[in-house]
Amino acid sequence: MELNNPVSTNNNQHVHRDDVGARIGMWLFLFTELLLFGGMFLVYAVYRMKYPDQFHLSAMEMNTTIGTLNTIILLTSSLTMVLSIAAIQKKNKFLSVVFVSTTLILGFMFLIDKYFEWSHEIHNGNYPGSEVLLNKKNGEILFFGLYYAMTGLHGLHVIIGMIVLSFMLVFLLRDKITFDNYVKLENAGLYWHLVDIIWIFLFPLFYLIQ
Repeated sequence: MELNNPVSTNNNQHVHRDDVGARIGMWLFLFTELLLFGGMFLVYAVYRMKYPDQFHLSAMEMNTTIGTLNTIILLTSSLTMVLSIAAIQKKNKFLSVVFVSTTLILGFMFLIDKYFEWSHEIHNGNYPGSEVLLNKKNGEILFFGLYYAMTGLHGLHVIIGMIVLSFMLVFLLRDKITFDNYVKLENAGLYWHLVDIIWIFLFPLFYLIQ
């Protein structure tokens, strides 16, 4: 798409629309997000090398079934996000709305699943500052500290992504996103894919090192 894309309005004026600039800006933002999580992954790697046995022992307490279910949910949501963009490109507003709505539902399911997982760990006393956790070894304390910090930050990104997608849904319904003006939806999709990619890295780190 051209860098400068003037759009006519009902007042015979032209509104400047820089789709390429919007995409570049989004990629730069995603890069800063990768730096944020990359730093946390680096911290995890350092402590994992220092306390391999204790990290392994702590990972045994993780529910791999729930982690796998969350992975399936997010991967499916990435697919529905792609399908929503493809639908609007083919001038099918109804399908695009359906797929964005489905993505939102899947995101909500992920959060519900994570809520029950956190509740289970908290019930078992595995949370920062608890007497149960403080009586464990340093590696185990660090594992659960990183678990809550990294999955909590990821969960926050899921919530932000759902808020953004809710706006996209409204824009679709109000025809502010159309087959020839869908860069907002495309950028929202990129953000959602980032959320999924980060989880793909979190999943093996906390659930599959058993």
